[in-house]
Amino acid sequence: MAHKKGGGSSRNGRDSNPQKLGVKIYGGQLVNAGTIIVRLRGTKHQAGENVGQGKDDTLFALVTGHVKFQDKGRRGRFISVIPAAV
Repeated sequence: MAHKKGGGSSRNGRDSNPQKLGVKIYGGQLVNAGTIIVRLRGTKHQAGENVGQGKDDTLFALVTGHVKFQDKGRRGRFISVIPAAV
């Protein structure tokens, strides 16, 4: 008889679901209000004008318009939405 357990599957099989993070809408694209722009952890990108930040750091558009990415050096990367002319 074996004195060691075999490579059973009951101790395996733990894996977390993918988080699907990253940029969803790129610069210059038209977005509707409420559209998710970036899903991220932390503040790699920060909310600029007309962009809200959810409790899980997701950035989303507050108004309908065009997305604009800005790199402000040491202050970080900011994402803004320029309102579309009606």
